[in-house]
Amino acid sequence: MDGAKTLLQDLDDAIARGTDESRARALWHATDILITGRYSDDEISMFGDVIGRLADEIEVAARAQLSEVMSACDHAPLNVIEKLALDDEIAVAGPVLRDSNRIDEKMLVESAMTKGQAHLLAISQRQSIGEAVTDVLVERGNQEVVTSVAKNEGARFSGSGLLHMVRRAEGDSILAEQLGLRKDVPRHVFQQLIAKASEDVRRRLETERPEMMAHIQSSVTEVTGDLQSKFGPSSRSYFVAKRVVTTQYRQGNLNQDSISNYARQHRFDEVQIGLSLLSALPVDVIERALMDRNREMILVLCKALDFSWDTTMSLLFLGARDHLITARELQDNEREYGRLKIETSRSILKFYQSRKTGAGAEGGRQPELQVH
Repeated sequence: MDGAKTLLQDLDDAIARGTDESRARALWHATDILITGRYSDDEISMFGDVIGRLADEIEVAARAQLSEVMSACDHAPLNVIEKLALDDEIAVAGPVLRDSNRIDEKMLVESAMTKGQAHLLAISQRQSIGEAVTDVLVERGNQEVVTSVAKNEGARFSGSGLLHMVRRAEGDSILAEQLGLRKDVPRHVFQQLIAKASEDVRRRLETERPEMMAHIQSSVTEVTGDLQSKFGPSSRSYFVAKRVVTTQYRQGNLNQDSISNYARQHRFDEVQIGLSLLSALPVDVIERALMDRNREMILVLCKALDFSWDTTMSLLFLGARDHLITARELQDNEREYGRLKIETSRSILKFYQSRKTGAGAEGGRQPELQVH
């Protein structure tokens, strides 16, 4: 400690009375000593004071060189890293913004909030990026920045950040494809992305993400086999229910309370017909949503219709085997329902509607009225 302190004091004296050339030599001498030695936090802070003072007095090219060196140093002084990261010159700020593991999230957010697109691009290329940082990048970044962060597998996105990216991907096929290729995009966000993507992007993602596309396709595939035989159009009770519920709908009396009451009475036909009319989806798709063991589609549908959790829960019980659901499963569904956003769910609903536009003429039972 004493040796380092004496050395730094000598350097400090040299700075005070030296020339520009001697100050530059002092900077690189102090930097070399810091990088090659092992020092305590207090000693590193002392090096930071000296190097920081010198960094204020050197040209851009020298600061850029210092940034390259400091970005690779695992014990670089924090004050020096901050000074370099917030430099207006991207040649100076870039290396530490991209590579330094000494820069903290708060510093990255400050740079992203106050600097230009070149600084945001450098941050987007970091090996790992937290949600607080990506939130700023997707809000302030230009097309190059958001595409870069979408490609970055080490970037983590908040729910709102992902939804903002989906909105920005409208009309941007490159961003839409990059976002769709991310393995951490939840299915409901992927569905919204696909709903807004061009046909070319959908085809490419179908090749690259067949498992996700298959899930979406299965969610809107017409139900046949057991469901059709159990709830098929030949059932007299179905036609009676259809007449009653359709009349109720035309009179403006079909609403959440109606659906909830039908569900609690286990009146499956009335529920599926009512949901079909309220959502403008074919009855067979509603059947699939109610009966599918994966409850995601019914949760999205209920959220899109702005149903309460109590009504949603009654529909989950209706479609469950023997009308039984474990407490754990119910808690998981309630948590997932709380995370869904109405705007997102309605975008997914529009996608389902668009996928079924031409399917009704092929024999599936269709709602008589459309609700938009």
